[in-house]
Amino acid sequence: MTRKQKRLSVIGGAMVFLALASGLTLYALGQKTSYFFMPGELQAAVLEPGQRIRLGGLVEKGTVVRGEGTAVAFAVTDQVHSVKVAYSGILPDLFREEQGVVTEGTFREDGVFVADSVLAKHDENYMPKEVADGLKATGLWQDDD
Repeated sequence: MTRKQKRLSVIGGAMVFLALASGLTLYALGQKTSYFFMPGELQAAVLEPGQRIRLGGLVEKGTVVRGEGTAVAFAVTDQVHSVKVAYSGILPDLFREEQGVVTEGTFREDGVFVADSVLAKHDENYMPKEVADGLKATGLWQDDD
């Protein structure tokens, strides 16, 4: 093999390696994709069984029910539609009724959303971007700015 052939084979091998690594990375990222929905958007959405999504909105007033241990049930609303959520774990300190929340998880067969993570609003002036955008699009929330 000449120097030119060796160089071309090394470059070719490196390109095959990078293509394989890129393909595996994109495949892995595709498996972790979770789409964001507001409660009102779920009626039109076509979800596969076990598909992970993010559900955002406001914690509906009067729906927070604490169960045994760290189990809690509540409803997420966009002021028109609401979705029941079941969560087992420690809630964020800022979690409370009528505040912005984003949950991530899957739906059970009975229509209850089982969350494995709950993110609450940051402070008095912050609402998760996805929640704020969704509420603004439906005209149910206006920014103070």
